[in-house]
Amino acid sequence: MNTSELFTLKGRTALVTGGSRGIGRMIAAGFLAQGATVYITARKAAACDQTAQELSALGKCVSLPVDVSTVEGAKALAAAYGRHETSLDILVNNAGAAWGAPFDEFPESGWDKVVDLNLKTPFFLTQALAGLLRTAAAANGGARPAKVINIASIDGVSVNPMETYSYAASKAGLIHMTRRMALRLIQDNIVVSAIAPGAFASDMNKLARDHAEEVSHHIPAGRIGTDEDMAGTAIYLASRAGDYVVGSTLVVDGGVTHARS
Repeated sequence: MNTSELFTLKGRTALVTGGSRGIGRMIAAGFLAQGATVYITARKAAACDQTAQELSALGKCVSLPVDVSTVEGAKALAAAYGRHETSLDILVNNAGAAWGAPFDEFPESGWDKVVDLNLKTPFFLTQALAGLLRTAAAANGGARPAKVINIASIDGVSVNPMETYSYAASKAGLIHMTRRMALRLIQDNIVVSAIAPGAFASDMNKLARDHAEEVSHHIPAGRIGTDEDMAGTAIYLASRAGDYVVGSTLVVDGGVTHARS
């Protein structure tokens, strides 16, 4: 058994949504370090361009700023990517949003914004890119499957104390949708899986970003997640090492989910 190439991404192309910051940036950097060509997208063009420029020190990183919160946006991103590449090896559906409000005050806008981006967009973006994923999956006689990695959350696995109703529902739905998509797309040699992160420093998780020491007291591992923790998990799923992980969600949270239950 030759294990020297298990985690390499050399010669592969990847597209990471929400790639300008936070978990998306961690994953993009990890993929670049393993030899992939990485395209990142984000709603804010300046931030997307700046991150791509910074990450280009690790390898080829291209900015494709698009708002993917609508089906039209998803199709626009697929078209923009298609102007650069004829196939897609790895899609990371990471772009997301959150909303918190008391039950009696929770607004429809806070439901629609979060569910559309967190749950609807991963489905329709994958659908829009399916042709390019199938092309990659068929290359070299189907020797290497294409990959779709959905970024869920531990809040879709267990219940947190905050009133983030649409976020929890969207992430739980994404985990189940990952299973359903996986069973269909494996027929096309496309492996679909998911990651459920816990506390990682990001603009979305300001508690972990700004109060890491305090948050760490509630984590069995005694610390928040690092860039390496997230990059390593994504590299595993994207590489040959993760080819047999079909429809599963890897929880990366330092033990929080078990401590909640």
